[in-house]
Amino acid sequence: MVTGDISEGSRRRFLTGALGLAASTALSERLFASGNGPLTIDRVQPVVIRSPRGEKPPEWYIEMPPVGHATGGAGLWNRLDHASPSRFRGTTQATLVKITTKDGLVGWGECHAPAAPRVHAAVINDLLSPILIGQDARQVEPLWEKLYSSQRLRGYATGFFTESIAGVDLALWDLLGKYLGQPLYRILGGKYRDAVPTYTGIGGNTPEALAESARQQLERGFAAVKMGLSKGPGTASVERVEAVSRAVGSKGQLLVDSLGAYKVHEARAVGERLDALPNIGWWEDALLPEDSAGYSELRQALKTPLCAGETFSNRYQFRDLFAARAVDMVNPDLCRAGGISECRRIAVLADLHGVLFSPHISTGTALYWAASVHLAAHLPNAVIMEGGTLLERPFGNGILREPLEARPGAAMVPERAGIGAEFDEEALAAYRVA
Repeated sequence: MVTGDISEGSRRRFLTGALGLAASTALSERLFASGNGPLTIDRVQPVVIRSPRGEKPPEWYIEMPPVGHATGGAGLWNRLDHASPSRFRGTTQATLVKITTKDGLVGWGECHAPAAPRVHAAVINDLLSPILIGQDARQVEPLWEKLYSSQRLRGYATGFFTESIAGVDLALWDLLGKYLGQPLYRILGGKYRDAVPTYTGIGGNTPEALAESARQQLERGFAAVKMGLSKGPGTASVERVEAVSRAVGSKGQLLVDSLGAYKVHEARAVGERLDALPNIGWWEDALLPEDSAGYSELRQALKTPLCAGETFSNRYQFRDLFAARAVDMVNPDLCRAGGISECRRIAVLADLHGVLFSPHISTGTALYWAASVHLAAHLPNAVIMEGGTLLERPFGNGILREPLEARPGAAMVPERAGIGAEFDEEALAAYRVA
């Protein structure tokens, strides 16, 4: 809660936001009352943002271990490291998508774009926008198929392509909700709950520090916390996980993430020790994403539930994972795996195979978070989602006209029309990259 005097800038943004929301509501009411006419797409604009903004060349932001980097362990564990992803020098980046109809209604979406957000902007400008201009924005899923089919026979089915489609998809769902004057979960078919459980990450350089971090988050109200295992130098010790497990005790669950660090034989040995712990909720990304057969083998060998999915981008990849009976739960990123449209299909496939669903939100803005809340609230097999502290970060409530509601351990389902996360473009300007 913020106390004290409200600055003139804050007052101006509040009034501008209130007037903007009122105008948007009035427009949607007028459109809906005028005969259910089409929502013709007039403009599709990518917006790249970065915090802290900076204006360094693109190569400055990308960090990776040097060529030939090894895992650094003893004996055979000192092998070539294939699992360390690119990092971004302490910055958070995103590509937003703003779609405007000829009637002036605006929908917002977002692409998962932590590494090279201007690539997504180019895909949207040069490929997706020409397909969308003049189309009826209410045709959300038919337009998804049209966009996906534009490149599927050329071999594009993941990465920047589906991340860019995801940004468009969210903007179209946002438009449809505003057009109908209804929150997203309602036009999807309803919700099972008013709040979605959330988890948060913990940190610390020693087992003791990690254990203390876990205790603090449990005291705040989280019932699940997540930590890394073999996600960098000095993190391969299972003793760290055992220390945190003792600290969590019966008060909650511990989620473990390895970012694809292990081969199957290594993961079996580590997993046997995780099996001895009573409160491990899942082991995430134990293997590299290409190893579906390895996941199947590992799942048969362990009691600890296996989770994978943030690295996948479409229903066909998940179909193969489910067919191999390889995981107990999946955690796709909405803004990577094709948006609401595709992730809902993935969730249905998961449910058919008895697999649980958990939206993954390691980075991004409050819009990413809000869209994930809507989908999770709508799904019968969704159990929890990431992003427990995202609204407190620079791309959280601070860039919205009206804040979203959350408490430690729970995300409240937005009740405003559309996704319910309307950007304050004046606040966005402080992060916008040319």
